[in-house]
Amino acid sequence: MKVLIIEDEVPAAEKLERYLLRYDSEIEVMDKLTSVQESVQWLQNHQGKIDLIFMDIQLTDGKSFEIFESVKVEKPIIFITAFDEYAIEAFQVNSIAYLLKPIIFSDLEAALNKLENLRNNLSQNSFDINKALQNLHKDQYKTRFMVKLGEHIKSITTDSIELFYAEGRTVYLINDQERKFIIDYKLEELEEMLDPQTFYRANRSFIININAIEDVVVYSNSRLLVSPRIHFDKEIIVSRDKVNAFKNWFNGL
Repeated sequence: MKVLIIEDEVPAAEKLERYLLRYDSEIEVMDKLTSVQESVQWLQNHQGKIDLIFMDIQLTDGKSFEIFESVKVEKPIIFITAFDEYAIEAFQVNSIAYLLKPIIFSDLEAALNKLENLRNNLSQNSFDINKALQNLHKDQYKTRFMVKLGEHIKSITTDSIELFYAEGRTVYLINDQERKFIIDYKLEELEEMLDPQTFYRANRSFIININAIEDVVVYSNSRLLVSPRIHFDKEIIVSRDKVNAFKNWFNGL
């Protein structure tokens, strides 16, 4: 297997390479890159030579998610980072695993075994691998929520939910019939439960379904104003630091 390492910390990249060879002495590290710019250039010219990418998130000139704005990455990715707040964005691309530093060999081994299991059940071309990853993640996401209506209990399918929002400590969901229900989850918990291809955390207060979006317009201070198709009297603003990630999500990247 041929891999590419995108990591701005030299000791971390060297440790990763040692672990890879410990896992399989025939693994070949094709290159080690440290920046968004050189990663874009390398992938534009050599992506067909590799089978897997290991990617840190904080690079010398920005976040690795910026790579996906300039080049279509068609290879599976294992993210290795010191930060855990980017997990949702990571699973919006071809991510097999999201490993936290310092790297533990058993975690790396489990991630590589997952890739091998996928490949054993599929042909080797990247399209099939990526499709399998999407299906793998999809099976892990919540498909319905239980809500209370007085003394009654109702089940609401996830695909009928337009958005979730928080007011103080209370979190609500609104369905496609414009009905509002209280649910016993925090938005942070919902992020882990929902398919990131379909739902996006726009800011501290809102998670919205891509199929519920009627319009998106540029707002003040380079932010975005999202308008849902249902009647909703609150503004849904995509914060400036999330604009690029939102555009990638909205564009299916």
